[in-house]
Amino acid sequence: MNHNPPVNLPIKMKKLKKSSPLVMNFLWMALLLGSLVLTGCATPVGVRTLKAQDANRSLTESVLSDQSLSAPTQQILNRSGLAERFLKEPAATIQALRSGMPTVLRSDRYFALAELSFLHASEGGERSHYLSAAAYAYAFLFPKDEREVPDAFDPRLVTAVNLYNQGLALGFSSQESEIIHLQDGTRTLPFGKLQVRFDPAERLWGPFNLSNFVAAARYEVRGLRNDYRWPGIGTAMVASLEHVPGLDAPQFALVPPKLKLAVTAFLRFENIEEGIESGSLSGELTLFTTQDASEIEVNGRKVPLEYRPSTALASTLEGSQAYDLELKGLFSGDLSIFKESARFKDNVFLMAPYRPGLIPLVLVHGTASSPARWAEMLNEIINDRELLQRYQIWLFTYNTGNPILYSGGLLTQGLRNLVRELDPEGKDEALRKMVVIGHSQGGMLTRLTAIDSGTRFWDPHFNVPLDQLDVSVETRQLFQRSMFYKPLPFVRRVIFISTPHQGSFLATNWVSSMLQRVITLPFTILSPFTEIFAKTQGAVKDGRMIENVPRSTDNMNPGHPFIQIFASIPLVPQIKAHSIIAVDNPEDPKEEWSDGVVKYSSAHVEGVASEYIVHSGHSAQENPQAIEEVRRILKENLHDEGRPE
Repeated sequence: MNHNPPVNLPIKMKKLKKSSPLVMNFLWMALLLGSLVLTGCATPVGVRTLKAQDANRSLTESVLSDQSLSAPTQQILNRSGLAERFLKEPAATIQALRSGMPTVLRSDRYFALAELSFLHASEGGERSHYLSAAAYAYAFLFPKDEREVPDAFDPRLVTAVNLYNQGLALGFSSQESEIIHLQDGTRTLPFGKLQVRFDPAERLWGPFNLSNFVAAARYEVRGLRNDYRWPGIGTAMVASLEHVPGLDAPQFALVPPKLKLAVTAFLRFENIEEGIESGSLSGELTLFTTQDASEIEVNGRKVPLEYRPSTALASTLEGSQAYDLELKGLFSGDLSIFKESARFKDNVFLMAPYRPGLIPLVLVHGTASSPARWAEMLNEIINDRELLQRYQIWLFTYNTGNPILYSGGLLTQGLRNLVRELDPEGKDEALRKMVVIGHSQGGMLTRLTAIDSGTRFWDPHFNVPLDQLDVSVETRQLFQRSMFYKPLPFVRRVIFISTPHQGSFLATNWVSSMLQRVITLPFTILSPFTEIFAKTQGAVKDGRMIENVPRSTDNMNPGHPFIQIFASIPLVPQIKAHSIIAVDNPEDPKEEWSDGVVKYSSAHVEGVASEYIVHSGHSAQENPQAIEEVRRILKENLHDEGRPE
């Protein structure tokens, strides 16, 4: 049997002379057989088999998927007899459908108008049709009559949300530019006017003005495993920050100005159905961030807002100088990580403004690295609603070639300063539940927040106590923070990732010797030793100490005296510790395990609350299983109100 659709063939019949019944019957039989042969047994109405891919595509087909109209819209066109006309005169067809069909439900007509308007605009029609599509979609989604609210199983529901979101983005931008222009004023629609109210104060985000809005849908995220989208209503955008001169907001003080922000625009139409019928629409445009709200109320219904945090994160890192500073930060101890050094004097910056009640999560990167290397973990944390609502992310950065004790002093003192500045009266309990995570060398700095070193770092190098040295206040403070460590009282947990607690086998004597020639130390480190030698005779045990001030790579040499002292100091019991250890070949004997940089025996720490092994190279902070383990620990921390005994 032929499964092709029937073919209607024009057959002309000549006027026949009067013939015998037998001849006439023969002719009619021949005609019938010929018709059956030509049509292949197909009936005028029937079905044909679809391939699985075509069948699946038909379930979600819409103007947003492949420029094809959805089945409900096509049905409206067919019922109204406008299908052929739309191909030739789309604008006139849309106007004709606006006039209404008595037998079509108003909600069905609004959805069809939204899809037809969007398709016409995307195929070269006036861009004002995009705003029309948004208005029609809004009317479909939020009808005055609650009985017309689309059912959750109606496939048009999600399509209408996307038509609204995309319609706004494209309607408020031009064909020549991807920038979305959000402003007050009247806009022309194909069937009337749209009066938009927009308060310029909506652009303010602390001391910053939000600018250069771009629809997040226009960007394809690269370099991250997951591109998260929070589905909901509103145009998800990425915005840049512009500092407003004279405007100050202390809680925003440590937010870097080059941060890109996930922002959503929502146009709340007023009396939408009456506006569509009269051709005079009005609405108020508002902006939201993930810190502001995750949902809004429309016509008494709570509706989620759409955001694209992954796109904002990737946009922040696109072309970021952080990557360029990684090797420079290893070789140059004087490198200024931040141009606004006074503002970021403690080398800590925040991914969002400080908010009381949120637990600080401090991330400390490793050698020849930067905060940008936390991108995968950041992407998972900022898209985990529970974690985002309970934690605030702080990032510490430093010149990774400097002595570990010097960098550790910057970290511990920086955190003390920041907690004191943000909460001088000590009212924010969340600040006293801090979690610090360190990767590689950053894990060693993290360990310094959770030990009581006493004088063990000082005694091997000096003959007299610090308070007996005749030195300046600045020198005394530097040695105090760098050589003497007490557990930070506001740290509750620490997490070590690929951390060489007993050194790295790569930091051998010849490697340390080579790097010592190319890694320069800052004047702030060398000057105090010069001062001691000049003012206090006999204070230093090694007269060549100023020539042999160790670099971080020296400190990580398993044979260096520092690492032996460092590894011998136990973690304090009041701070919970967790280890995530990478092993690049788990099938090797355990005594041979390593991540290519750090051996398992060096990363292993006795007495931790948990030890988790991941199959990974040294950069385990990017490993999916390691990130999931961090997620587990962070959620465990939310339900652990007390400290360990």
